[in-house]
Amino acid sequence: MKQSNIAWVTDSTATLSPEFIEQHNIYVVPLYIIFGKTSYKENVEIGSKEFYEKLASVKELPKTSQPSPGEMIELFKEIKGKYNRVIAIHATSALTGAYSSALLAAQETEVEAFILDSQIGSFPLGKMVEHAVALEQSGKTFDEIVSAIKTLPAKGRLFLTPGSLEQLHKGGRVTGTQSVIATLLNMKVVMKFDKGRAILSDKVRSHKRAISKMTDYLEVDKDNVKEATVIHADNLKEATDWKSLLQTQFPNIRFSITELSPVPGAHTGRGTVGLAWLGE
Repeated sequence: MKQSNIAWVTDSTATLSPEFIEQHNIYVVPLYIIFGKTSYKENVEIGSKEFYEKLASVKELPKTSQPSPGEMIELFKEIKGKYNRVIAIHATSALTGAYSSALLAAQETEVEAFILDSQIGSFPLGKMVEHAVALEQSGKTFDEIVSAIKTLPAKGRLFLTPGSLEQLHKGGRVTGTQSVIATLLNMKVVMKFDKGRAILSDKVRSHKRAISKMTDYLEVDKDNVKEATVIHADNLKEATDWKSLLQTQFPNIRFSITELSPVPGAHTGRGTVGLAWLGE
């Protein structure tokens, strides 16, 4: 593997393996989980297992926070002395300020950088980073990589059926009216990302129908998908069972299981399940 002339930056909502991060020297900017007056760096000071255990035992729901512009500027100063250029790919700017902080940091430090708003998060965000790194490894230039990855946000898909409408409501992810209606009618909802925003795409009568609805979305897109993942928030058994069914239904797609990291998990709640992919 040749030495990179590009510094790769993303944030902690991207589901990249520790091995990939280390191998390619990825700079991962942590977002924050806040329980009461205590703040934790996502995946640094609190991982998914500890987070979901803590979430199950607290009465007050946690809050989340983005990295400060100052933190991002310090990172870009560090990068400037080591690399010629930066490519940063961040979670949707509609839900976190990591993207805008990176833009500001590049401007303040005068680093030559391309900052991409992935318009999504989690697994598709991680796959965008992996794809970009693979392009460089194959010999593509900075400009060629930038041109290619600009097309990726339109190909990302992420569907979730939240474990807690209360957490979504308090986090501002659905309106109060939608939350109340869904609760009163004992309905389940499916969320999807549309141009960077998390929207309520479907209301169904049962959890089983929510799973079916998400599977239907994959059916529509299946010819453009080589790899997909079942996402869960402290719900491994259901994710494992669903993965087995999906592998039978879609034998040409490779499936994995991804645990939702603490920051998005704080908004969707324990028990959340979903389906995600980055199309070809």
